[in-house]
Amino acid sequence: MSPRLIPALVLTAGLAATAAPATAGEPLAPHEKELMNLLRQDCGSCHGMTMKGGLGPALLPATLDGVPDEVLVKIILDGVPETPMPPWHPLIEPGDAAWMVRQLKDGLK
Repeated sequence: MSPRLIPALVLTAGLAATAAPATAGEPLAPHEKELMNLLRQDCGSCHGMTMKGGLGPALLPATLDGVPDEVLVKIILDGVPETPMPPWHPLIEPGDAAWMVRQLKDGLK
């Protein structure tokens, strides 16, 4: 994770849980921009910059279809033991992880 992103996530933790999700054409709130950067850069470094897979599996709407949001949130927060997937709970809140799951299932824009 980028060192400059950590303070922003820590300082604004929990805001995404109360923020309304952005719709197409609507600008992202500052906290959502930080989370989107996390998705694109940090998640993308393993799952591929276009989320088509790499070290980690693809995170495309079609590959996530049918997987309950709660399961994906748990994976983000707790990581996957014995794999390179780290736990992100020290840096993000459950509401942040749920927002990220929604973005992935909707297809990153």
